[in-house]
Amino acid sequence: MDVAASFQFVVDCLKQDWHVIAGDWRGFGLTQTPPGDCYWAPDYLGDLDAILQHFSPGEPVNLLGHSMGGNVVSLYAGIRPERIRKLINLEGFGMPASHPKQAPNRYRKWLDELREQPALRTYPTQAAVAGRLQKTNPRLSNERAAFLAEHWSAQNDAGDWEILGDPAHKLSSPLLYQVEEVMACWQKITAPVLWVEANDTDVWRWMGPKEQARIEIDRRIAHIANVRTAMIMDAGHMLHHDQPEVLAQLLEEFLAEN
Repeated sequence: MDVAASFQFVVDCLKQDWHVIAGDWRGFGLTQTPPGDCYWAPDYLGDLDAILQHFSPGEPVNLLGHSMGGNVVSLYAGIRPERIRKLINLEGFGMPASHPKQAPNRYRKWLDELREQPALRTYPTQAAVAGRLQKTNPRLSNERAAFLAEHWSAQNDAGDWEILGDPAHKLSSPLLYQVEEVMACWQKITAPVLWVEANDTDVWRWMGPKEQARIEIDRRIAHIANVRTAMIMDAGHMLHHDQPEVLAQLLEEFLAEN
């Protein structure tokens, strides 16, 4: 889980004056928990479309997303290519390919999980939240971990600190990931794309052994007509936490090009 405020590190490193809008995706951060028992990817597209229509109804935008957000913005850029000036995808590799024969077990697993209400772990103090974040990502400094904990959690009525996110995100999705549908959307992207990975990411493991995953990721990237790739060193999946200075420089160089 992530929150919009975690991009503050990158914003602080930008040299130029930018109008930055960073929103929480539904079910994360400060958003209200929607009704229902699962999250449907098209809802994120609808939310994004409404945000862009509100803030920039007549002009294309520079759009950036990380991880799940990278997948959403890349889909959107192919569905409404006229709305995007430039696109930045940070570690939005997509999900593993699925097959129809997986559907019965996927639905069964989801139904089984619905029998127990999911919950997120609570912490006795905000400092404990920061410690948990550093355990997950040892690259986080004390200062950055404290900032993230402040925006990533809130105190409940019992006095404990809860992560700001809908526990329903812990449930398995009953929906199969249709990778070729996604690729069909990526092929429609007309904006220049900056594809950024971290050298120490482990997200590829969902696609199998590392060599096999690399082949599949490169196959997916090849569906984008105008793309350049960049690798950020000494960074994990949360590269905007680990190397915000490097990422900010990459962004500004990319956005400045004609």
